[in-house]
Amino acid sequence: MIAVVKVAGQQFKVVKDQTLYVPHLGGNTGDKLDLEVLLVDADGKISMGDAVTAKVHAEILSHVKGDKVIAYKYKRRKGFHKKKGHRTDYTQIKVTNIA
Repeated sequence: MIAVVKVAGQQFKVVKDQTLYVPHLGGNTGDKLDLEVLLVDADGKISMGDAVTAKVHAEILSHVKGDKVIAYKYKRRKGFHKKKGHRTDYTQIKVTNIA
């Protein structure tokens, strides 16, 4: 069974026991989540929109940070340069059940 879920404004295609990194969600490690389901494919039967009755349950595994991204601004011959970086926060979740 495959489902498409919406988490923090992004869509993810998930199957049972899959782990994925989503934009940072609140909560603690071990908390249970119910994800918003947009589409379900159950043995060739596709349902979407208001016809979806399936639920996707997930569990928070950890909170992590992504790779550092550097933003570098530079103007030639002016002596101007600015370097700034950031690391985006992610939440690792595991899909426990699609029912």
